[in-house]
Amino acid sequence: MPKATSDKFSRAHQPSAKKKESQASGSMTNPIFNTARFGQHILKNPATAQKIVDAANLKPTDKVMEVGPGTGNLTVKILEKSKHVTAIEMDPRMAAEVIKRVQGTPQQRKLEVVIGDFVKVDMPYFDACISNTPYQISSPLVFRLLSHRPLFRVAILMFQREFALRLVARPGTALWSRLSANVQLYAKVDNIINVSRNDFRPPPQVESSVIRLVPIDPPPPVKFEEFDGMNRIIFSRPNKTVRGNFQAKGVMKLLEQNRSTWLSVQEMPVDDDRPIAKIVDDVLSELGHTESRAAKMDVDDLLKLLAAFHEVGIHFS
Repeated sequence: MPKATSDKFSRAHQPSAKKKESQASGSMTNPIFNTARFGQHILKNPATAQKIVDAANLKPTDKVMEVGPGTGNLTVKILEKSKHVTAIEMDPRMAAEVIKRVQGTPQQRKLEVVIGDFVKVDMPYFDACISNTPYQISSPLVFRLLSHRPLFRVAILMFQREFALRLVARPGTALWSRLSANVQLYAKVDNIINVSRNDFRPPPQVESSVIRLVPIDPPPPVKFEEFDGMNRIIFSRPNKTVRGNFQAKGVMKLLEQNRSTWLSVQEMPVDDDRPIAKIVDDVLSELGHTESRAAKMDVDDLLKLLAAFHEVGIHFS
């Protein structure tokens, strides 16, 4: 039989009978499974499910991690093309349904179901990840994947369309953001399929999109906390000048504290008596970014800016 394991799952996750009845009567709730509780919408269109699996270009030797399998509509198609599938599912009743679908078939030994919260469970080794992502874990899922080692080959991920478009946004467009820059530092991201809300049961309030995420290999030798720390400042008001964002209340004091700490840890003397604001201004001026706006700066611009700050002892984490 397929293997099912549980990770930090307790009775607290299970809805009461009274709650289940009230949800079953709602028009936006799956009458069999409490999908709304876990932010899940079951993909019911087999043609769309097949497109998603085909987009991964799976090999017979691939190990696949699926996040949020629901009732297994994607799972059974993934099993047909891969060596092994680890499906991570929060709802034990859905997990049981996935297992039930492959019992007595040649696929049953290829499936392991982990019951638990994806944000907390240990990820297995995998070559590819496929996910009909519960909306509330969209961002944590992306960054857990990007921090996973060893690197996987590809991830095919379905998200709320607005979130997906932010992932693939380019500099100078309305949706270019800190999220876009942080993700594109570590991966190539493409929007590959638009999915109608009518392809789900129950239909969500919004449309969805499927993206392909391919990690950059080797990953850039940049500490994420540093890159994100700088981006938090300059994307705080993306259409304002970078210099203006650094002058926001509390920013210079934080940078001065960070610089003093870093110099102390490195056992380096404070041999630059310029005020921190002057140091920041000089870095921006040297790179020509005094009047630049984050909304139009690409990943290379951001990396060069981070490197220049590091050269003068300014760190962001």
